[in-house]
Amino acid sequence: MPSMEQTPHNAAASTPARNAVASSSARKADASTPALNAVASTSVRKAVTSSSARKADVQTPARKADALSVAALPAAGVVVVDKPQGVTSHDIVAMMRHALHTKKVGHAGTLDPMATGVLVIGYGDCTKLLNVIVEHSKTYAATIRFGQATTTDDAEGEVTSSVASADELPTLDAVRQCIADHFVGDIEQVPNTYSAIKVHGRRAYDLAREGKEVHLEARPITIRAFDVLASRETQSADGTPVLDVDVQVTCSAGTYIRALARDLGEALHCGAHLVMLRRLAVGEYTLDDTAHVVHAYTEVHEFTNREGQTMSRQRARVDAADEQRLPELVIPMAQAVRQALPVLDITEEQATQLRHGQWLDQPLNVPLAAAITAGNDVVALVEPARGKHTKPQTVFAAIQ
Repeated sequence: MPSMEQTPHNAAASTPARNAVASSSARKADASTPALNAVASTSVRKAVTSSSARKADVQTPARKADALSVAALPAAGVVVVDKPQGVTSHDIVAMMRHALHTKKVGHAGTLDPMATGVLVIGYGDCTKLLNVIVEHSKTYAATIRFGQATTTDDAEGEVTSSVASADELPTLDAVRQCIADHFVGDIEQVPNTYSAIKVHGRRAYDLAREGKEVHLEARPITIRAFDVLASRETQSADGTPVLDVDVQVTCSAGTYIRALARDLGEALHCGAHLVMLRRLAVGEYTLDDTAHVVHAYTEVHEFTNREGQTMSRQRARVDAADEQRLPELVIPMAQAVRQALPVLDITEEQATQLRHGQWLDQPLNVPLAAAITAGNDVVALVEPARGKHTKPQTVFAAIQ
């Protein structure tokens, strides 16, 4: 649609009479009084002033602080989030995408909605480290409830069996002995049916929810430490006598603490499931490192679905104080890499070689290392190559 300033296509065909009318109108406009011109000028000035004021109102202090925060963030880094209960690991990723103002965000190892604690988030080029970090050992605090088994092996499932009386519950000494005999060191573990493991291209928990039989093979895991901390005799919500035992477990990647609870209950002939799980550490990323832990909380989010129905769900939000100081809480890439891998110190010349895909004429005595210059430029992840050489596995862009 032409604007009001454009000339109509038939303007050349205007008659003399029309031209006369136009000329008359122009003379009348020229005859406008100074007072009217002054009013018009004042109105324009007011409109401009009002528009400027509205623009100024939009740039609130909070947005200015937010802009400064984004500018101060490292281009890549790792964030240790203390995940709250009731949200998924994907919810935390979505939360951090918003807080970090980037879509390139991932996590190093899923936590169930019931679980809390360390969820390692990587963004920018640090997403390439997540496959390394996920293989690190984990430490958990957990509470195992003896006396009842559930469909999901945790408190979110339906109870499938219960003891008839407190006499059927194990003693704390029996629990400790069973752990020492069967659940420390290198063992085989069948993952939980309600898990994210894929079976013929589908998640095991989706098949289980559809009532389909799920068969998962046992996998080798390592339990490095399994300590019993405390116990309490109590009752479940339905009045069943139960024994709650607090434990701390350090284990290899791929270990399911819910499965440990299930297998302990079966070994002690009383059934058991997990009622609390908190991840304390993933490798060197721990909740004890308070200088780099981002706290989150949950809130109820209401929305309208496609059918026009009002729905609600829990969503994760970054603690307001932590969001303001997010640049301080982010672990910069060079530090994050040093926490995740052995380091190979290289020269600027070697950095250029690696970035061009060339091998280094030196041996590497570990399966994987990070090649870093004296200026903390993380150049590549490197691995041993034939003939006592070192080759790049993953190359990172140069620091700008």
